[in-house]
Amino acid sequence: MDKRPIGVFDSGLGGLTAVRALRQILPEENLIYFGDTARVPYGGRTRETLLQYAKQDVRFLRSFDLKAILVACGTLSTTILPDLQAENNLPVIGVVEPTCRRAFEKSRNKKIGIIATQASIRSGAYEKALHWMDPAVKTIAKSCPLFVPLVENGRIHRGDTVTETVAREYLEPMLCEGIDTLILGCTHYPMLTDILAEVCGDGVSLVSAGEEGACELKRILTESGSRTAHDLVGSPAFYVSDRPEDFAQIGSGFLGEDMQGSVRRIDIEQY
Repeated sequence: MDKRPIGVFDSGLGGLTAVRALRQILPEENLIYFGDTARVPYGGRTRETLLQYAKQDVRFLRSFDLKAILVACGTLSTTILPDLQAENNLPVIGVVEPTCRRAFEKSRNKKIGIIATQASIRSGAYEKALHWMDPAVKTIAKSCPLFVPLVENGRIHRGDTVTETVAREYLEPMLCEGIDTLILGCTHYPMLTDILAEVCGDGVSLVSAGEEGACELKRILTESGSRTAHDLVGSPAFYVSDRPEDFAQIGSGFLGEDMQGSVRRIDIEQY
């Protein structure tokens, strides 16, 4: 049994979808979440900048005595995860491989769509992982740079003409290719599930990177005997690099519970 907390981080609000999944499947665990809201989005940054940001994020999280870190960011998972794993003596888990495994299991025709940030698509990480599983898999990848700002501004509900129009523009070429599974390769994107599902229709399965990363973390902790006692009830702590009030207001919808008064700001440049 290991009572130490789990660290989770993302460029902003998106990683809260992973936190929500963790709260459901590992309710006994304490969580430390950091959202780098002062520097969001990460999707259009260079690899060098992403590595600098991620190292600072991890250094902050490791100011706590953690037992594992979940990189709840598709961009970082696809670009610099091996660097973080090499520099840290505890499990550092990304979202790419578990997400691809689930998408491969769900797909019936081996035509899988991938939507993610520009950096993730540029890396080709999701495609490489899927082709390693089966070279016959056909992947159709699309960067969706407008989704993160739309989500961060609360434009996530059915009937939002702007978001629905953007979603159709991004997804219709994939649907014409016959995909039956769509990877939501950025942890912000599950907040658009209702809109994406409506555009895609019943014949397309959606696979969430945040949820699959959380499931992978549960598997690793279980296999290593590092889970907290199941009869305990864990709690989350939330930190951001910009206005906590704004994060709490929108983040409450991500998390499914009121976050007002529970978010603290830290100076990430000190790390």
